[in-house]
Amino acid sequence: METIDAYLARKHQELKLLNGCLRRPHALPMPRTVGEVIRQKFQLAAALKAEHALNDWTATETAWADADDHRAGPFAFAYDYQRADLEVRGPSFYAAGNDIADTLYTISGMAAIAALLLATRPVLGEADLLMLPGSYGETQELVEAHARHLHPLALTRDLADALAQRSSKARLLLLDSSTTAARFEAVLRCRRPALDLLIFDTTCFANGSGRIRRVLAWARRSRVPVVMVRSHTKLDSLGAEYGRLGSVAFVDWTHVPEALAALPEQTRNAVRLLGGAALPAHFPPYVGTRDYRALTARRMAAILRNSRRARYRFAAALRGLTAELDYAHGLYVTLASRTPLDETTARQAAAAMSDDLRRDGLPIRHAGSFGFDFAATEWFHDATTDCYSVRVAVPDLPTAMWDELTDAIAGWWRAHQGRSAAA
Repeated sequence: METIDAYLARKHQELKLLNGCLRRPHALPMPRTVGEVIRQKFQLAAALKAEHALNDWTATETAWADADDHRAGPFAFAYDYQRADLEVRGPSFYAAGNDIADTLYTISGMAAIAALLLATRPVLGEADLLMLPGSYGETQELVEAHARHLHPLALTRDLADALAQRSSKARLLLLDSSTTAARFEAVLRCRRPALDLLIFDTTCFANGSGRIRRVLAWARRSRVPVVMVRSHTKLDSLGAEYGRLGSVAFVDWTHVPEALAALPEQTRNAVRLLGGAALPAHFPPYVGTRDYRALTARRMAAILRNSRRARYRFAAALRGLTAELDYAHGLYVTLASRTPLDETTARQAAAAMSDDLRRDGLPIRHAGSFGFDFAATEWFHDATTDCYSVRVAVPDLPTAMWDELTDAIAGWWRAHQGRSAAA
């Protein structure tokens, strides 16, 4: 268990890391409450972004002002018109040892996966896209509406047999952590996957996660080429939501089959044509240092520890009122209602619960993301069951405070079953 004093000391180190990136650092007293941590962190992130805009005013969209490289902390950028040829030099967001051959940065995680999926058409043509039940809903929408050369196949039963089947078409596996932990682990137990490419969405795993290493090791043993896509907005900015940023990372691309050799260049071309290149101002300047990696690892350990506690407490206190508690990423849980919810009523319930508990002084907000220093609630749609629920994203909070908030969420949810969510 982490005490409030230990928590505040750790958070002070995070704030000092952000503050140290300013040309004129602020006076930075030790925070006394979680509210002060949140306020100071977002204020420092805003100050960093404002300072970057003032100091890098020559970084125009058309690059007319000068020919010099521009910087954001350890990152250096070179580009011409509209960043269509954006070149980024700097540390990898991923932990060392992942053998990344080439990384393309985009304006968001969805821009990254959209460019990659569309680039597979000139490279591979028609292909089967294998997906686990519960894969990220917007990725499924993207495939169905705009990547019609990919034929989605849901892996429901006998995962090992389905992955081992061969086809006359190329076979791609899209693996993300929005599925259950059991299904994710079942993939890694398959010894002979017949796959031409693994597309691994790492967004919901820490950038130094052991799960990432395990997936890459599995693919390496199976001789399956890997491309990792990621949104860096979620877990890579110490919870400060520094800016919208995504990437496509080609792993150990030197020995891929000839049919895939052109995929990086075609992906780069898709980023250019879609106007999806990253903004230099969205690269957190505090990334890449030893302190950053250590603090990120401690944040994620606290969130995952809190997630395990939440699963046990909700399972005991909300029998019959939970949807899914054991996602592969461990970043959020979902609550079910006795009366069916739609998007509107689920959103209303999430907002009402957050508003009520926040008025009681608890660190919770209605927000559509995760990885914060506060709990975040939002509506959630399960594409597998077509059911709506309320998502509770687990925060980085001291243990006792999170247990108190977990009990308050369970109590509110039980008390409001059968009532109008907005009442």
